[in-house]
Amino acid sequence: EVIGATLNKTGAFKFRTTKVGKDTALAQIVKMVQDAQNSKAPIARLADTISGFFVPIVMILAVITFVIWFDFGPQPQLVYGLVTAVSVLIIACPCALGLATPMSLMVGIGKGAENGILIRSGEALQTAQAIKTVVLDKTGTITKGKPELTDLVVVEKQSVTSNEMLRFAASVESISEHPLAEAIVEGAKTKDLTLGKPESFEAVPGHGVIAMVEGRRVVLGNLKMMKRENVDLVDLEAKSEALANDGKTPMFVALDSKAVGIIAVADTIKEDSKEAIAALKQMGIEVVMISGDNRRTAEAIGRLVGVDRVLADVLPEDKANNVKLLQAEGKAVAMVGDGINDAPALAQADVGLAIGTGTDVAIEASDITLIKGSLKSVVTAIEVSRATMRNIKQNLVGAFIYNA
Repeated sequence: EVIGATLNKTGAFKFRTTKVGKDTALAQIVKMVQDAQNSKAPIARLADTISGFFVPIVMILAVITFVIWFDFGPQPQLVYGLVTAVSVLIIACPCALGLATPMSLMVGIGKGAENGILIRSGEALQTAQAIKTVVLDKTGTITKGKPELTDLVVVEKQSVTSNEMLRFAASVESISEHPLAEAIVEGAKTKDLTLGKPESFEAVPGHGVIAMVEGRRVVLGNLKMMKRENVDLVDLEAKSEALANDGKTPMFVALDSKAVGIIAVADTIKEDSKEAIAALKQMGIEVVMISGDNRRTAEAIGRLVGVDRVLADVLPEDKANNVKLLQAEGKAVAMVGDGINDAPALAQADVGLAIGTGTDVAIEASDITLIKGSLKSVVTAIEVSRATMRNIKQNLVGAFIYNA
């Protein structure tokens, strides 16, 4: 089965379409918007509850009015009684109260769709206006998620050259799906290096990878990975810190339990990330960046885009826990991410916003999908939410005054 967004890098093949019409992505997006517009926000349910009390009260008032005019009014008493009773029904009918929220929600969700923002429900739209903290995943959200090879550092007095180190590392990463792996493999291809076949491959989440290549045990990963494997880093830690201070992600390489060097990659920051983060801060929202990178690298990226609070060295399974800790501070938290490992955090947050160019799992776990993949869409989503809720409150006040 060929899944949507699958890339065919080499060769050609024929495939048969199995989903058309209402099963296509476009049809599902339209249905999502329609379902969201038909859903009710908590404030809408409040208006419905109040309307439920209003209706019997208005009916009783109309009956009382009819009786009074019928018994004590001028001739023709029946006509005056009916006219005044109907007048009470027309004037005091809570129609405006019932329409105050649905109309605003429909327009707000529609405006979001116009700007490439798919809001799944009225509840998500209402909750978004109360957001006080936005947590941004680094890779693929703040950055483009397309790292490039930048540095090769080899330990002195080692027989392994920089190209050999890169070849072993790329051989291991050739079967890995991590974004950093692709950068290393592409770097090796650029140098026309012939890759070996990795065996006994093992990926350690949040640490690195291990495999056998041409009879040698290759370990590639961060500082935690090297400590886990009891690898002596010689003088590589200082060099790693210098690379991290430049916003690069350094990875140690060890062959047969001996450190041979560092491979560094860097992810390009999206053009509008800094501007979007500044806009969020102007709205009074705290911006937090969360990343699995080491603290120096993460903080360097944070400084470049204007993020003051950085959560670094966070394992994929710990992202949701970090969101929970932020919620414990008494703030409404939004999580923005694009990867499979972001899904639990997106579900944990008060509002989860998934980058539309990310994985289906992340999109499914989110409350709002940002089709354009731009951080500016986060700003727009919150602005639409605030404007919609402001309009609903104005409508409710007007309806109450009218019915009073």
